[in-house]
Amino acid sequence: MGREYAMEVERVQYEEFIDRVWQRAELGSFSEAETAARATLTTLGEYLSGGEGLDLAAQLPQGLAEHLRRQPPDRAMLFSLNDFLQEVGEREGVNTDEASAHARAVVSVLQEAVSEGEMADVRRQFPSEFDALFD
Repeated sequence: MGREYAMEVERVQYEEFIDRVWQRAELGSFSEAETAARATLTTLGEYLSGGEGLDLAAQLPQGLAEHLRRQPPDRAMLFSLNDFLQEVGEREGVNTDEASAHARAVVSVLQEAVSEGEMADVRRQFPSEFDALFD
């Protein structure tokens, strides 16, 4: 019974995360919000280095965490904010303007879902060009 309870709590956390993205990004469906979250987290995971993606993943429910664990933790892909948003847009199947709004919504919810210290560690890996993504 304890395992079932833990799985239910995790599911609620996942659904709450996606629901917040859905509302903030004003998307048409829960499914679109899931796609936006996956695209943003996967791209974020490719950028983070030094095990930071794994540290961030440890604070997220399964279903979200797996997208940050896909890339080797010591192989960051360095790119500009525009490249980041283009990559998110390609994964999500939307234009760069939509990807920007969706990525900001995902990062906003991410900042609420993990500790301040973890987000500070993540934020330090991005140049100031990315400030708009984190505000």
